[in-house]
Amino acid sequence: MLWSIALLLIILWALGLVSSYTLGGLIHILLVVAIIVLILGVFQGRRA
Repeated sequence: MLWSIALLLIILWALGLVSSYTLGGLIHILLVVAIIVLILGVFQGRRA
């Protein structure tokens, strides 16, 4: 589930960069959140 959330956030971030309509800092916040979710997923996967 973490991977799907991270993938969704990365896709939204990429769409925001490609489109002419950007929300400024929100797009970069989405990228940061996606990276954090991926890192948490990696660490939780190692513990299991």
